[in-house]
Amino acid sequence: MEKNSLLSNAEDKGIIRWVTVIAIAVPVVVAILLFMPSKLDLASEWVYFLPHLNAVINSAATVALVMGLVFIKKGNIQLHRAAMTTAFGLGAIFLVAYVIYHAAAESTSFGGEGLIKTVYYFILITHIILAAVALFPILLAYYFGYTDQRAKHKKVVRFAYPIWLYVTVSGVLVYLMISPYYSF
Repeated sequence: MEKNSLLSNAEDKGIIRWVTVIAIAVPVVVAILLFMPSKLDLASEWVYFLPHLNAVINSAATVALVMGLVFIKKGNIQLHRAAMTTAFGLGAIFLVAYVIYHAAAESTSFGGEGLIKTVYYFILITHIILAAVALFPILLAYYFGYTDQRAKHKKVVRFAYPIWLYVTVSGVLVYLMISPYYSF
């Protein structure tokens, strides 16, 4: 029988240490890349396609997350796992593309005025904050689901799922709002 604690065995403690390291390292690396004084020269204009690709990836991840919820509500664990693994994989691809883009391209400034600017920055700031904290519970939820520790998985998913869903949806909204201001 599973204990109530998330740290019930030595293997889980080791995994949680790694998850913690990754969940701290990724936002730190992203912040460094965003605020580098000069961008990397990747010898091509191809990186300017990445925000568009990332919007598609975030859209697909949103669909996978919603389908994962639908499947688990219907009791179909196999399709739930497939949907969540798809969302997880899409998130990893997104992160790589995001890091490459921000390492090579200057950030785009939002050009809207008035209320839309306030709405944009509210969505952007909440997106950034939640994206920075989302990795830890997402990785834990995925690990507990993968290892079939259902009670722990459910406990973490209560927090991880709504944050993850918000981050994917708000990522698409931010893209749609700023895309007219991209200069290619």
